[in-house]
Amino acid sequence: MADSLLQVKRAPGRLVRSRARKAWPQLILSRRLRGWPGSLSWCGRRRLRRRLLQAQAAGVDLRESGCLVSGAAAPAAQEAAPRRLKSAAPRSVPAVIPAVIPDPAPTAVVPFLTQVPTPVPAGRGRAVLLLPLEQSFFFSGICRVTCLYGRVQVFGFTLRPGQPACEAFSAYTNCLLSITAVPYLAHEKSRKEMKREVRTLLRAHLTLDNRCRLMKCFSPLCSIVLLQRLKPPAMRFIISHPGLSCLFIQETETTQRSTCEYRTLKAVGIRRNKRKNGHQLTESAFSAVSELVSAVCEESDGCPVILVCGSQDIGKSTFNRYLINQLLNSIPCVDYLECDLGQTEFTPPGCISLLNITEPVLGPPFTHQRTPQKMVYYGKTTCKNNFEHYIEIIKYVFSAYKKESPLLINTMGWVTDKGLLLLIDLIRLLSPSHVIQLHSGRSKYNVNLTPDYVDDMEGFYTKRRTKIRNRGFHIPEAENLEFVEDERDSPVVFAGHKLITVRSEFAFRKTPRNRELHNRVFRDLAVLSYLGKLQPSASKSLSPLHSLTPYQVPFNAVALRIMHADVAPTHILYAVNASWVGLCKIQDDIRGYVNGPILLAQTPLCDCVGFGICRGIDMEKRLYHILTPVPPEELRSVNCLLIGAVSVPQCVFKNQGFEGPLPYVTTDYNFKLPGARETIGTRDAEETYKEKRYPRPKLYRKAHRY
Repeated sequence: MADSLLQVKRAPGRLVRSRARKAWPQLILSRRLRGWPGSLSWCGRRRLRRRLLQAQAAGVDLRESGCLVSGAAAPAAQEAAPRRLKSAAPRSVPAVIPAVIPDPAPTAVVPFLTQVPTPVPAGRGRAVLLLPLEQSFFFSGICRVTCLYGRVQVFGFTLRPGQPACEAFSAYTNCLLSITAVPYLAHEKSRKEMKREVRTLLRAHLTLDNRCRLMKCFSPLCSIVLLQRLKPPAMRFIISHPGLSCLFIQETETTQRSTCEYRTLKAVGIRRNKRKNGHQLTESAFSAVSELVSAVCEESDGCPVILVCGSQDIGKSTFNRYLINQLLNSIPCVDYLECDLGQTEFTPPGCISLLNITEPVLGPPFTHQRTPQKMVYYGKTTCKNNFEHYIEIIKYVFSAYKKESPLLINTMGWVTDKGLLLLIDLIRLLSPSHVIQLHSGRSKYNVNLTPDYVDDMEGFYTKRRTKIRNRGFHIPEAENLEFVEDERDSPVVFAGHKLITVRSEFAFRKTPRNRELHNRVFRDLAVLSYLGKLQPSASKSLSPLHSLTPYQVPFNAVALRIMHADVAPTHILYAVNASWVGLCKIQDDIRGYVNGPILLAQTPLCDCVGFGICRGIDMEKRLYHILTPVPPEELRSVNCLLIGAVSVPQCVFKNQGFEGPLPYVTTDYNFKLPGARETIGTRDAEETYKEKRYPRPKLYRKAHRY
């Protein structure tokens, strides 16, 4: 036993002086001068040797300044060891132990782990991971995380024993996730009681050998999590397309495949990664999140409205996800208003939506597509051509906010020129209590959106007004003031907000040249994730989209509207076929039309219940064939199909599983036509060089400024 006294016999034929010479580097004789062991008597040497062995068995290390204790035996050793050393003080000669010191038992000293141990297999597709305090496990892949003992945190969301398992998606398109052990209350349990409790807990998951292997690394305040394999149908549908198979797990070197850790994690569906690839928020971001959580928990009059703004690729979405997870640790739900058309968080692109979030957000946007409370399909990924309709949609969606939980508002990354004026309009219309503004060292425009600045600036649609501040007394002159007619009818009342500036050091590899390519990939992933809901959850194999049964919708049952372009009525059905359509419901009664299709002259302001693909049109029976995951009870209210600039990803058409000519795919195509190439809006290097040498007229460049 580690706590018992070790009786060591001297080896016959070996001198005491030689043994002391070998043990001399380990001995520091308190604060006294060092002495040679030969001056001690035989009884003194034997007595001091016994004391040193007792101290080592208790986990004590002798030093010049006293005793340093490690492990759970520290309290007992700190009381016993100094008292024993004082008994040798009255002797005139310093004491030295002339014997060779044996190594203490492995269980006598608690190991201090500076890295996460190797996970232990716990059956088919399962593994148990032990996390030392404040240590992180960075991974890529998909898994279900369950906290068995202690407390862990996954991207701001805290998991405790007894809570339901959460699904974690760590993809290479974004920063990788990590599982971190955080401090928790041990309720004054000894290390022996903790180990007994953990052994009892692990009997249901690990074999005897694996339990012993894991308990060797156990120390107080450690946390234990269970990792399970997870294969959602939507993610399996995404990675089945060519070029997306390595979205979550990439190939590694041959040397790593032979390790035990690699095989254990491969069975779960994840892979260990380096710390540099994980999420790393700045101190100002952590401080802002802490302040917002305190404001939400301490708010008594109403719920805070938090608006997050900043330029493109500065980390707004990452900050929003972390803030949502932190808020869910304290409150049951968070409302989320999406005002960014290009990079939406919970819906396909081109939507303005209001959602109620009750579960943690652990992954990129395409991994958590959810059904909103209220959603309107704008049809485009930018609002630069129709600001008024964009503002009307936001006001319409925001009217559904019931003010029963805090609201988080996500805005666009366009914060210059007209985008800044549009952002000022949103602040005045939505009246947030907190404005989180993300700055970066590479940002060219660092205008602080303080309440005074927003109040003094004119927006795109709202105008600045002279504010009359009533500080508890009546102003009779204010009743006779004459306002401008626009200001009298305007419902905007700006009450002020608290500005919190966050310094962002978000690292990204996007440049102005490849930003549009990256954004298009993210939009395609969101659409693919939505189409993945069509896959049956019980089936182990994937079903191609052409094998699924579509809904048959008569021409006279729905109205059509193409929002992003003007199309001749004779070519409407060509534009609708094989297109991404929004399933909406309008208030107008369209019954009474015998023949179709029914065309709308203007884009209506209406609710959108979901999306689908018009995979075919039957002209003889006058039917649309719509493929959608929206349940039938909600489809009964749909009476309008909106077609926008959001298209079905090309990989859906190329990966149909046919042999021979593919439907909707042709090789007889003229790429020299304007707009026929994939690089729409970009120029060749030769054209750019010629333009630098011979600039074009100013009128041409002014037309392409926005």
